[in-house]
Amino acid sequence: MTREVVFTERGPRPAGPYSQAIKAGGWIFVAGQVAIDPATGKVVGGDVRTQTRRVLENIREILAAAGASLKDVVKVNVYLARPEDFAAMNEVYREFFPEAPPARTTVSVKMVSDQFLVEIDAIAYRG
Repeated sequence: MTREVVFTERGPRPAGPYSQAIKAGGWIFVAGQVAIDPATGKVVGGDVRTQTRRVLENIREILAAAGASLKDVVKVNVYLARPEDFAAMNEVYREFFPEAPPARTTVSVKMVSDQFLVEIDAIAYRG
């Protein structure tokens, strides 16, 4: 099976020793994304709705660089800094996955920075 690093300027640059995504066979594994604007490298939004939108836009761009789309996503993990943001995150999430949404796990966690309210990673399949 081939393994290919995916990178796009339209997504945030990795902040550590990891890739934006990896393609392996027909699978695409997108690293956890936070609300960083790729154009500025700065965190956007002080609310979970704005941050969720930016995160999913970043994921969409990374998938596009891998030759996929959000329709190819089969599994998502959502990490929320505050469990009370669950409903607000879902409002925005629904806009990106309006039909046949992927399987998903959502947990509340302590983020690596207090600026981040949500982090999302995704697995897509383009067989």
